[in-house]
Amino acid sequence: MPLHPQIQLLVDGMAADPNSTPIHEMTVAEARATYVAIGTMFGPGPEVRSVEDRTLPGPGGEIPVRVYAPEGDGPFGVLLFFHGGGFVIGDLETHDKECRMLCRDGGCLVVAVDYRLAPEHHRTAGAEDGFAVLTWLREHATELGGDPERLAVAGDSAGGNISAVVALMARDTGGPALRLQVLIYPKVDARLDGRYASMKENAEAPFLSRETMEWFEASWATESVDRCDPMLSPLLADSHARLPPALIATGECDPLRDEGRAYAKALLDAGVPTELHDYDGMPHVFFQLSPIVDAGKDVIAKAAAALRTALG
Repeated sequence: MPLHPQIQLLVDGMAADPNSTPIHEMTVAEARATYVAIGTMFGPGPEVRSVEDRTLPGPGGEIPVRVYAPEGDGPFGVLLFFHGGGFVIGDLETHDKECRMLCRDGGCLVVAVDYRLAPEHHRTAGAEDGFAVLTWLREHATELGGDPERLAVAGDSAGGNISAVVALMARDTGGPALRLQVLIYPKVDARLDGRYASMKENAEAPFLSRETMEWFEASWATESVDRCDPMLSPLLADSHARLPPALIATGECDPLRDEGRAYAKALLDAGVPTELHDYDGMPHVFFQLSPIVDAGKDVIAKAAAALRTALG
């Protein structure tokens, strides 16, 4: 399956760079710095009314968050956002542009979470931090200008996994009710056993190859890890009933394509209103390439429209 011409142009440019190094050949520190550079290479995102960095209490200590407020009069619906990065890289800077876009175009307060990463922390630390922030918002959203009755979660890749897990945790513990989950090429199945055709078809795909996925997993996978645990693999939860409505985006040339499709089917089979948007010729990370890729612009527009409807 061919890459979209807009993506192929970028890939060709990267291939011509003699200093280009794949993530799986880097140290963790190098990969984190590279991801920040990629996330900020297109310049800052749009202006919003205010941006504030602060910390919130969490199970492993204070959790850094960044709060984006839109123009207008609140209280606003609140989107809890989780960045991607294989549970190893990524931070508040790598997805600042996207959070600004979702805040402005979705007309909602965005709370981006700088959750704990591997290898310094265990694999489920991100979901634990995410649920802690969600629980805090139920009691304190008004302090930020938000409405605790209008909450949603969103994230890309690993952040999509965390969003799905947090939605399951909220349902199973009587936690805050969510009105929407936006899952952008989510990683929802921790089993790497070759069951998904997209893993084979796109094993050498740009931005996320099989080797890169194995590099990420080397930072958190141990023999004692239960890959079927829904905290790792939300697709394998006993039930997907009573979860919030979902918008799921996948890319044709992404190894995670079939996982996203499978999760959409699981939600639909459980009676959860779900939209699935597949993007032809798109690899992983196209969400972050919106300044130069039309599909990235489109998925942000669709997410923002869904947020306006759900959080209204």
